[in-house]
Amino acid sequence: MTFPKTLPAALGERLTGYRFERDALGRSAASVFRLEGEGLPALYLKVEAAGPFGELADEAARLSWLKAAGLPCPDVIARESDGKRNWLLIGALPGTDLASASALTPLTRVELLAAALSALHDLPIASCPFDHRLEKRLSVAKARMQAGIVDEEDFDAARLGKSAAALFADLMRLRPGNEDLVVTHGDACLPNFVASDGQFSGYIDCSRLGVADRHQDLALACRSIASNFGVALIQPFLDRYGLPAPDPEKLHYFQLLDEFF
Repeated sequence: MTFPKTLPAALGERLTGYRFERDALGRSAASVFRLEGEGLPALYLKVEAAGPFGELADEAARLSWLKAAGLPCPDVIARESDGKRNWLLIGALPGTDLASASALTPLTRVELLAAALSALHDLPIASCPFDHRLEKRLSVAKARMQAGIVDEEDFDAARLGKSAAALFADLMRLRPGNEDLVVTHGDACLPNFVASDGQFSGYIDCSRLGVADRHQDLALACRSIASNFGVALIQPFLDRYGLPAPDPEKLHYFQLLDEFF
């Protein structure tokens, strides 16, 4: 496979000597490629259509902030846009994502996820410039629904067959009365956390990082654990995180909200 002819000249020059392979893991709207070359550091290139719902600029800003906060994540190497497409070039973290790290037991992987979320949630919210409180996220969810980009065929099994409009009505009706605010990852699924040699090595796919209720992350983490390993490992994850009995209504709510993203 060769690079697309639409690759900006500056990126093409920077990536001389690299070969690339499509990375199909995850559900990002962007196309993701892993780049490797003889004697060269591994990189990732993300490409998306430019538009109001693009996330690569958000990801670059959040990675830079997270790095400055002292937590491990990929280096932002280059950003390009021609008005039709956006490109983001980032470094590769050592190791394997927690969904794929088969050398580690499932229990070890959920404990690493819990520790990584604890470290992120311990950051002071006053230091985080990214606001993902419900007031903002519900507005974005509504805009995505009105733009017709909510994939109703990709809803979780319990909600398949329902319309986005019906789910949005549920979001408004069931909205929690309070928010337990922390700095959240925003998409806290196992593939978005990386481990190397049995240790957590960093956060990836951080375009939705921001201040939100901690159940935003716990809800998606629990769903991801159940999907990958079964429900029996949800409680060990919650125990390691330090919240053995989260609010079940909030867990349901933030899984519902995720249908719009």
